[in-house]
Amino acid sequence: MQVSAASVTGACLCGDVRFEVTLPVRFCAHCHCSMCRRAHGAPLVTWVGVPRPQLKMIAGEGRLVHYDSSATARRSFCGRCGSPLFFEGERWAGEVHVARAAIAGDVGVPVQAHCFWDDRATWMPIADPLPRLGGPSGTEPVG
Repeated sequence: MQVSAASVTGACLCGDVRFEVTLPVRFCAHCHCSMCRRAHGAPLVTWVGVPRPQLKMIAGEGRLVHYDSSATARRSFCGRCGSPLFFEGERWAGEVHVARAAIAGDVGVPVQAHCFWDDRATWMPIADPLPRLGGPSGTEPVG
């Protein structure tokens, strides 16, 4: 559901946690890191990144459960239905990554790249023309 021309809304599976993202987003990318794959139970996760002030909780903030997935990163999910929703890390200070699948409508940016390509699930074939990024940072161009 679109709130206005300048924002989009999103929610978890059960609808208890609802939020609004003010556009524009900084990026939209597929992440292939093993932590994202395990946290979402999927071969990749598509994220959009926004400055933290561009994410507004509409309902259910108290339902969010936070998990420190590393010493420098935190993931948030709905405590009722388990939907993974947000990622925040020191590496991207002041930014929140929002699970693209939880957002309804167009964020104004297509998927731009595959990140952490070196860590991908090799059992899932991917033949699109998007840039492949990897290396130590997960965001360096790969051969």
